[in-house]
Amino acid sequence: MSTLRYPVVELRQYTLRPGQRDVLIELFDREFVESQEAAGMAIVGQFRDLDDPDRFVWIRGFASMPARATALASFYGGPVWKQHAAAANATMIDSDNVLLLRPATARAGFPALTAPRPPAGRQAAAAPSCLLVTLYYRDRPFDPAFTEFFEIQARPLLAAAGATPLAWFQTEYAENTFPALPVRTGEHVFAWFAQFPSPDHLGAYLRAPAFSPALAGMITGEPQRLRLAPTGRSLLR
Repeated sequence: MSTLRYPVVELRQYTLRPGQRDVLIELFDREFVESQEAAGMAIVGQFRDLDDPDRFVWIRGFASMPARATALASFYGGPVWKQHAAAANATMIDSDNVLLLRPATARAGFPALTAPRPPAGRQAAAAPSCLLVTLYYRDRPFDPAFTEFFEIQARPLLAAAGATPLAWFQTEYAENTFPALPVRTGEHVFAWFAQFPSPDHLGAYLRAPAFSPALAGMITGEPQRLRLAPTGRSLLR
Protein backbone atom coordinates (compact mmCIF):
# COMPACT_ATOMS: atom_id res chain seq x y z
CA MET A 1 0.00 0.00 0.00
CA SER A 2 1.32 3.43 -0.95
CA THR A 3 1.29 5.09 2.45
CA LEU A 4 0.74 8.72 1.51
CA ARG A 5 -1.59 8.51 -1.49
CA TYR A 6 -4.73 9.01 0.56
CA PRO A 7 -7.56 11.12 -0.90
CA VAL A 8 -8.79 12.48 2.46
CA VAL A 9 -6.38 14.39 4.69
CA GLU A 10 -6.66 16.12 8.04
CA LEU A 11 -4.33 19.03 8.87
CA ARG A 12 -4.54 19.22 12.67
CA GLN A 13 -3.22 22.17 14.71
CA TYR A 14 -3.26 21.77 18.50
CA THR A 15 -2.84 24.56 21.03
CA LEU A 16 -1.07 23.09 24.04
CA ARG A 17 -0.51 24.11 27.63
CA PRO A 18 2.77 25.96 28.14
CA GLY A 19 5.74 23.62 28.27
CA GLN A 20 3.75 20.54 27.27
CA ARG A 21 4.64 20.15 23.60
CA ASP A 22 7.58 17.81 24.09
CA VAL A 23 5.51 15.79 26.55
CA LEU A 24 2.84 15.23 23.91
CA ILE A 25 5.37 14.53 21.15
CA GLU A 26 7.10 11.86 23.23
CA LEU A 27 3.76 10.21 23.94
CA PHE A 28 2.50 10.57 20.37
CA ASP A 29 5.63 9.21 18.72
CA ARG A 30 5.75 6.28 21.13
CA GLU A 31 2.07 5.28 21.30
CA PHE A 32 -0.04 6.90 18.57
CA VAL A 33 1.71 6.20 15.27
CA GLU A 34 1.53 2.46 14.70
CA SER A 35 -1.70 2.15 16.68
CA GLN A 36 -3.52 4.60 14.41
CA GLU A 37 -2.09 3.07 11.26
CA ALA A 38 -3.23 -0.37 12.45
CA ALA A 39 -6.75 1.09 12.65
CA GLY A 40 -6.64 2.02 8.95
CA MET A 41 -5.19 5.51 8.56
CA ALA A 42 -1.83 6.93 7.51
CA ILE A 43 0.14 9.14 9.89
CA VAL A 44 1.80 11.43 7.38
CA GLY A 45 3.77 13.68 9.72
CA GLN A 46 4.12 15.26 13.15
CA PHE A 47 5.66 18.71 13.64
CA ARG A 48 6.72 21.45 16.02
CA ASP A 49 5.52 24.86 14.89
CA LEU A 50 8.66 27.01 14.66
CA ASP A 51 6.71 30.19 15.38
CA ASP A 52 4.63 28.99 18.33
CA PRO A 53 6.22 26.88 21.11
CA ASP A 54 2.80 25.72 22.23
CA ARG A 55 1.50 24.49 18.87
CA PHE A 56 1.74 20.89 17.66
CA VAL A 57 0.75 20.16 14.05
CA TRP A 58 0.15 16.79 12.50
CA ILE A 59 -1.30 15.28 9.35
CA ARG A 60 -3.13 12.02 8.80
CA GLY A 61 -4.77 10.50 5.74
CA PHE A 62 -7.67 8.19 4.95
CA ALA A 63 -8.80 6.14 1.97
CA SER A 64 -12.29 7.74 1.94
CA MET A 65 -14.77 9.49 4.20
CA PRO A 66 -16.51 6.21 5.15
CA ALA A 67 -13.09 4.66 5.82
CA ARG A 68 -12.28 7.67 8.00
CA ALA A 69 -15.33 7.01 10.16
CA THR A 70 -14.41 3.36 10.56
CA ALA A 71 -10.74 4.03 11.33
CA LEU A 72 -11.42 6.76 13.87
CA ALA A 73 -14.08 4.71 15.65
CA SER A 74 -11.64 1.82 15.83
CA PHE A 75 -8.78 3.87 17.24
CA TYR A 76 -10.69 6.10 19.67
CA GLY A 77 -12.71 3.14 20.88
CA GLY A 78 -9.62 0.98 21.21
CA PRO A 79 -7.26 0.13 24.07
CA VAL A 80 -4.33 2.40 23.18
CA TRP A 81 -6.36 5.61 23.22
CA LYS A 82 -8.25 4.53 26.31
CA GLN A 83 -4.97 3.92 28.12
CA HIS A 84 -3.30 7.19 27.12
CA ALA A 85 -6.17 9.61 26.44
CA ALA A 86 -6.01 11.32 29.83
CA ALA A 87 -2.28 11.98 29.51
CA ALA A 88 -2.66 13.30 25.96
CA ASN A 89 -5.65 15.51 26.76
CA ALA A 90 -3.86 16.94 29.79
CA THR A 91 -1.36 18.62 27.45
CA MET A 92 -4.01 20.33 25.30
CA ILE A 93 -5.97 23.56 25.44
CA ASP A 94 -7.62 23.14 22.03
CA SER A 95 -7.62 20.31 19.46
CA ASP A 96 -10.47 21.48 17.21
CA ASN A 97 -8.41 23.47 14.69
CA VAL A 98 -8.71 20.84 11.96
CA LEU A 99 -8.90 21.32 8.20
CA LEU A 100 -10.41 18.46 6.23
CA LEU A 101 -8.78 18.43 2.79
CA ARG A 102 -8.62 16.48 -0.46
CA PRO A 103 -6.00 16.61 -3.24
CA ALA A 104 -6.78 19.39 -5.71
CA THR A 105 -6.21 16.94 -8.58
CA ALA A 106 -5.56 13.22 -8.87
CA ARG A 107 -1.79 13.89 -8.92
CA ALA A 108 -1.65 16.57 -6.23
CA GLY A 109 -1.59 14.40 -3.07
CA PHE A 110 1.44 13.52 -0.99
CA PRO A 111 3.80 11.20 -2.84
CA ALA A 112 4.67 7.84 -1.36
CA LEU A 113 7.85 8.18 0.69
CA THR A 114 10.38 5.37 0.65
CA ALA A 115 12.51 6.37 3.66
CA PRO A 116 11.54 4.23 6.66
CA ARG A 117 10.15 5.81 9.79
CA PRO A 118 12.56 5.50 12.75
CA PRO A 119 11.38 2.67 15.01
CA ALA A 120 9.35 3.29 18.16
CA GLY A 121 11.08 3.09 21.49
CA ARG A 122 14.34 4.61 20.29
CA GLN A 123 15.22 8.27 20.62
CA ALA A 124 15.30 9.48 17.03
CA ALA A 125 17.20 12.60 16.04
CA ALA A 126 15.08 15.38 14.62
CA ALA A 127 15.64 15.97 10.92
CA PRO A 128 17.31 19.26 9.94
CA SER A 129 14.70 19.77 7.24
CA CYS A 130 11.44 21.65 7.66
CA LEU A 131 8.07 22.01 6.01
CA LEU A 132 6.19 25.09 4.87
CA VAL A 133 2.40 24.90 4.73
CA THR A 134 0.78 27.79 2.86
CA LEU A 135 -2.97 28.30 3.20
CA TYR A 136 -4.97 30.42 0.77
CA TYR A 137 -8.51 31.54 1.61
CA ARG A 138 -11.33 33.08 -0.34
CA ASP A 139 -15.09 33.62 -0.19
CA ARG A 140 -16.03 30.81 -2.58
CA PRO A 141 -14.71 27.33 -3.38
CA PHE A 142 -11.40 26.94 -5.19
CA ASP A 143 -12.53 25.69 -8.59
CA PRO A 144 -10.66 23.81 -11.35
CA ALA A 145 -9.72 27.14 -12.95
CA PHE A 146 -7.79 28.13 -9.83
CA THR A 147 -6.10 24.75 -9.63
CA GLU A 148 -5.06 24.99 -13.27
CA PHE A 149 -3.67 28.47 -12.62
CA PHE A 150 -1.75 27.19 -9.58
CA GLU A 151 -0.26 24.23 -11.43
CA ILE A 152 0.61 25.99 -14.70
CA GLN A 153 1.55 29.49 -13.56
CA ALA A 154 2.08 29.76 -9.81
CA ARG A 155 3.84 26.46 -9.17
CA PRO A 156 6.76 27.14 -11.56
CA LEU A 157 7.27 30.56 -9.92
CA LEU A 158 7.33 28.95 -6.48
CA ALA A 159 9.78 26.28 -7.65
CA ALA A 160 12.08 28.91 -9.17
CA ALA A 161 12.06 30.75 -5.83
CA GLY A 162 13.07 27.57 -3.99
CA ALA A 163 9.68 26.40 -2.73
CA THR A 164 8.72 23.49 -4.96
CA PRO A 165 5.22 22.37 -3.91
CA LEU A 166 5.23 18.77 -2.74
CA ALA A 167 1.43 18.45 -2.64
CA TRP A 168 -1.60 20.73 -2.88
CA PHE A 169 -5.09 20.33 -1.48
CA GLN A 170 -8.42 22.07 -1.17
CA THR A 171 -11.32 21.87 1.27
CA GLU A 172 -13.16 18.57 1.50
CA TYR A 173 -16.82 19.57 1.78
CA ALA A 174 -18.22 16.15 2.67
CA GLU A 175 -20.08 15.90 5.97
CA ASN A 176 -17.85 15.07 8.91
CA THR A 177 -18.21 11.30 9.26
CA PHE A 178 -16.90 11.28 12.84
CA PRO A 179 -18.60 14.22 14.61
CA ALA A 180 -16.95 13.41 17.93
CA LEU A 181 -13.89 15.10 16.40
CA PRO A 182 -14.92 18.52 15.03
CA VAL A 183 -13.48 20.01 11.84
CA ARG A 184 -13.56 23.59 10.59
CA THR A 185 -16.56 24.31 8.37
CA GLY A 186 -17.81 27.25 6.32
CA GLU A 187 -14.34 27.99 4.92
CA HIS A 188 -12.77 27.67 1.48
CA VAL A 189 -9.11 26.71 1.69
CA PHE A 190 -6.36 25.82 -0.76
CA ALA A 191 -3.24 24.42 0.94
CA TRP A 192 0.15 23.60 -0.52
CA PHE A 193 3.14 21.95 1.15
CA ALA A 194 6.84 22.40 0.41
CA GLN A 195 9.96 20.87 1.96
CA PHE A 196 13.20 22.74 2.70
CA PRO A 197 16.56 21.26 3.71
CA SER A 198 16.85 23.60 6.71
CA PRO A 199 15.17 26.56 8.43
CA ASP A 200 17.81 28.80 6.84
CA HIS A 201 16.70 27.75 3.35
CA LEU A 202 13.09 28.35 4.31
CA GLY A 203 14.00 31.74 5.76
CA ALA A 204 15.71 32.74 2.52
CA TYR A 205 12.55 31.90 0.60
CA LEU A 206 10.28 33.78 2.99
CA ARG A 207 12.44 36.91 2.80
CA ALA A 208 11.67 37.13 -0.92
CA PRO A 209 8.75 34.80 -1.67
CA ALA A 210 7.50 34.24 -5.19
CA PHE A 211 4.87 36.85 -6.01
CA SER A 212 2.12 36.63 -8.58
CA PRO A 213 -0.18 39.66 -8.98
CA ALA A 214 -2.73 37.36 -10.60
CA LEU A 215 -2.68 35.05 -7.57
CA ALA A 216 -3.12 37.97 -5.19
CA GLY A 217 -6.30 38.87 -7.04
CA MET A 218 -7.69 35.33 -6.73
CA ILE A 219 -7.49 34.93 -2.92
CA THR A 220 -8.82 36.84 0.05
CA GLY A 221 -6.32 38.50 2.35
CA GLU A 222 -2.79 37.37 3.05
CA PRO A 223 -1.83 33.68 2.89
CA GLN A 224 -1.30 31.92 6.19
CA ARG A 225 2.07 30.18 6.53
CA LEU A 226 3.10 27.47 8.98
CA ARG A 227 6.83 26.80 9.45
CA LEU A 228 7.10 23.26 10.76
CA ALA A 229 9.96 21.10 12.05
CA PRO A 230 9.39 17.31 11.91
CA THR A 231 9.56 15.25 15.07
CA GLY A 232 11.97 12.34 15.29
CA ARG A 233 9.41 9.84 13.96
CA SER A 234 7.64 11.98 11.35
CA LEU A 235 7.40 10.16 8.03
CA LEU A 236 7.25 13.44 6.14
CA ARG A 237 10.58 15.08 7.00
